[in-house]
Amino acid sequence: MVAHAYTVAFEGVEARPVEVQCAVTPGLPAFSIVGLPDKAVSEARDRVRAALNALAIALPSKRITINLSPADLPKEGSHFDLPIALGLLAALDILPHDAVAQSVSLGELSLDGTLVPVVGALPAAMAAAQDDRALICPRASGAEAAWVGACTVIAAGTLMDIVRHLTGQAVLEPCEPGEVTTGPAGRDMADVKGQERAKRALEIAAAGRHHVMFVGSPGAGKSMLAARLPGILPPLTPVEALETSMIHSLAGLLDEGGISRARPFREPHHTASMAAIVGGGRGAKPGEISLAHNGVLFLDELPEFPRTVLETLRQPIETGQVMVARANAHVSYPCRFLLVAAANPCKCGYLSDPGRACSRAPQCGEDYLGRISGPLMDRFDLRVEVPPVAFADLDLPDPGERSADIAARVAGARAAQTARYGMGAAIRTNADAEGDALAQAAPLDTESRALLTRAADRLGLSARGYHRVLRVARTIADLDAADTIARPHLAEALSYRLMAAKES
Repeated sequence: MVAHAYTVAFEGVEARPVEVQCAVTPGLPAFSIVGLPDKAVSEARDRVRAALNALAIALPSKRITINLSPADLPKEGSHFDLPIALGLLAALDILPHDAVAQSVSLGELSLDGTLVPVVGALPAAMAAAQDDRALICPRASGAEAAWVGACTVIAAGTLMDIVRHLTGQAVLEPCEPGEVTTGPAGRDMADVKGQERAKRALEIAAAGRHHVMFVGSPGAGKSMLAARLPGILPPLTPVEALETSMIHSLAGLLDEGGISRARPFREPHHTASMAAIVGGGRGAKPGEISLAHNGVLFLDELPEFPRTVLETLRQPIETGQVMVARANAHVSYPCRFLLVAAANPCKCGYLSDPGRACSRAPQCGEDYLGRISGPLMDRFDLRVEVPPVAFADLDLPDPGERSADIAARVAGARAAQTARYGMGAAIRTNADAEGDALAQAAPLDTESRALLTRAADRLGLSARGYHRVLRVARTIADLDAADTIARPHLAEALSYRLMAAKES
């Protein structure tokens, strides 16, 4: 008789159901696992055998065959240990078949039968809820999986605990979800002296999820400004928190099963590889752009990143999705992030200072920023020059505007956008609006449209740049609590494109 257990295989953030079929038949003693297992899954037979020996359960001298169905779906990871063990125990009539078949399980087994936590418990719980099954997982993964309220999560410390639970000897209580955290306290914008235009750009970027680029000499405060952006962003909505946590669950980044309402802030080094930024490697894991989903991706020293890495950002910025295509895997991850980039004006960094600039100025500046392609530069809604801070500004006695005050205005603008586009809609911020949605959200009167047309011709804006100016103007109007876009809103939005025109 064939026993059935159930688990999942991960394709991006999607958990695909997998049926574990176990047959114990007469023949030469053997233990084989079929169904496209990787090395970790193939080695499960040794871990399962040792774990059963620790429970004083000896495998019979028969042929044991484990089939992971569907057989054409690649199976990767050590989380198949537990479902294989449960299916085998059911095939040996130690566990009731129906109890095993009514649950989805995942977990790695130690040689003594202890359950080791694995990644992906949250997506697995969602897949179990869709199939109306319970989830059995290691104790350390239970708090994370329990956030799916429609799924009963049973978390155990050892394989013996699960055997006792399924046989009714010692029933385990369903697991409770972990704590909701707000993240560490962000750095305050009041610490930044001067740089009022850059602060204003960050406020606009936070309000409408617009991409921003800072260009300035070393020590001007570009990184300091970017580090204070999380402090003015609104907390994640429940839907966004679940989306982000699913990606972080696959990456093993959830802390003790808790879900954070703080938006991610990822700042990879410029030596990071393409697989680290975009995703890939063994199993096509999510990259930094996906780990920054619904949050901030900060790329310091942007021209120092490899050109091939920068060019791969162009499509994800536009679509909010990245397809990691490999020979044995095609996986899609969400990556709707706010991109903040910082760059020096030239290699030495002192292009604007005649006394400190190198002998190749101004050609060195054109060559250095020329590493950033025009199509990528066109995707930045806000381009801001960050001049050196005057010593007089550093000695200002009174602090500037605090992050809490800016965050209140940002929250009001975000609330206006939610009311405009609808809760749970595909368009969440002004940066997502396009086509008819943008036309309805940002109508212009005849005078304003004439101003935008003249500016577009003079600045040489592309069609993409034209629409990005409209989106930024709509966000500026939202920050002013205005129903329509006025000329000052449009003029301010256009001013953030002047740096590109000057460079070209």
